[in-house]
Amino acid sequence: MEEIRCNWVSDDPLYRDYHDNVWGRPVYDPKELFAKLCLDGQQAGLSWITILKKQQNYEQAFADFEPAVIATFDDAKVEELMANPGIVRNRLKIHSIIRNAKGYLAYTADGEDFSAFLWSFVGGKPRVNQFTSMSQIPAQTPESEAMSKALKKLGFNFVGPTICYAFMQAVGMVNDHLVDCVAYDACCGGK
Repeated sequence: MEEIRCNWVSDDPLYRDYHDNVWGRPVYDPKELFAKLCLDGQQAGLSWITILKKQQNYEQAFADFEPAVIATFDDAKVEELMANPGIVRNRLKIHSIIRNAKGYLAYTADGEDFSAFLWSFVGGKPRVNQFTSMSQIPAQTPESEAMSKALKKLGFNFVGPTICYAFMQAVGMVNDHLVDCVAYDACCGGK
């Protein structure tokens, strides 16, 4: 019997591995969350597989998503990044990662926990949904709208409510694997 997966996953081995082993698994490390938030912002207007295939290039180009390093990127570095074929060469998106790094540093400067801040939008623990079809899964929720507003207030951009919800799904704040999906039980305790 063939394993059932969420129907957004193609047969691409990279995509399947991401779906089965990464997407929906709870992430609590603040810098991993920062990196994922930045990558989700890069997806705007594109398919996730495009960014997934470029993830290693992003990690190299953006100093493994170390906010303190990214915040120092100047115009010359932006031009260098604009010439990098391994990432999406969109000036606004490149600047958004730099801007987000500065927002992250400003927020954490006084000892604030970025992970606790983000997880607060779901009460600190994963929400397990029981969707049976992709049509039931929302593009955004009141929680993702609240996260978007709070992040924008901190100076972040490319963090609209839809991007925030995709981020929440990806880092396991919400388990939106379909109930018959092979990965459902592995994420957030499943059924």
